[in-house]
Amino acid sequence: MPIEHVTDTALWVASHRAAESRRPDALFHDPLAEILAGERGREIAKSMPGGALMEWVMAIRTASIDRLVLDALQLGVDTVLNIGAGLDTRPYRMTLPETLRWIEVDFPSMIDYKTERLGDARPVCHLERIALDLTDAEQRRALLARVGSESKCVLVMTEGVLIYLAPEDVATLADEIHAVPQLRYWIQDYYNGLLRRTVPLSWEKKMRAAPIRFRVEDWFAYFAKHGWRVKKNLVLVEEARRLGRKFPMTFPRSLIMMVRFALMSKADREKAQRASGYALFEHVEIGQA
Repeated sequence: MPIEHVTDTALWVASHRAAESRRPDALFHDPLAEILAGERGREIAKSMPGGALMEWVMAIRTASIDRLVLDALQLGVDTVLNIGAGLDTRPYRMTLPETLRWIEVDFPSMIDYKTERLGDARPVCHLERIALDLTDAEQRRALLARVGSESKCVLVMTEGVLIYLAPEDVATLADEIHAVPQLRYWIQDYYNGLLRRTVPLSWEKKMRAAPIRFRVEDWFAYFAKHGWRVKKNLVLVEEARRLGRKFPMTFPRSLIMMVRFALMSKADREKAQRASGYALFEHVEIGQA
C-alpha cells in the first residue's frame, strides 16, 4: 500500500509541490519541498492514479491558500495556528512579517521528520512546532486555549486535514476553535459533495490507511451551524482560470469527467463548477453565520 498512515499524504503533497516548483511557469517556488518529499514521497506520487490531476489541484490549492493567508494578515492576524501542518513550508518561502508567530501542530513522528529534514533552514518569522496527537481531546483543547491566551488575533489553518476526520470529530473541532474568542479566522479547503462522486475506486483502495471520512453536501452550511461564516471564497475552477493553469487533459480520466459533466443539467453543472475551493472563514455568533 502506498499510503500506510495519514502522515504519508504529506509526503505525497510535498512531492507535487516540488514538481510544480520545477516548472518554468511555476505558480510558487518551494525549494524545500524536494527535500521534504524524499524518495518515499516521489514513489507515492508515482503510484497514485491521476497524477497530473493531483498535481494541478495541489498547485492551485497551494497558491490560493497563500493568497488567503496574506488576506488574513491584513485583518490584523498576529498568530497562525497550522493544525495538521504536515510538510508545509510557508514560514520559509512566503513574504511574511518578521513579528508573525507561526505555530505548526502535527503528530510527533511528522514533527521529528520535518525538523531533521530541514536542518539549518531558517524561517522568515517566529516559528514553533508542537508535537501533538490531535485525537487527544484534553491536550487539543489545552493547546487552543493557550494559543488564544497568548495572542490577540489568530488564524487557524487545516489545509488537507478535515476530509480525513469523522464528521463528529470535525464538529467537535469547529466548536472547540469557536470557543476561543481570539481564534478569529480559519482557512479550509472545501468539497461540497464533490468527493462523493469523483474519488475513483482505485484511489480509495490505495488510501485504506487514510480513508476520506468527511463528506458533506453543503460545506458552508455545516460550518455555519458551528459559528463560522465565509469571508472570502476562492473557487477552484475560477482560481485555475485566474492563474492561467488549464485543466490537465489525460486519457481516459479527463474524457470520463467531461462526459459526466456534459450529461448534467445546467443547474448541476454550475453547482459542480463551484463545488470545490478554498475559503477564509470568520468567527461569528452561532446563528448569525
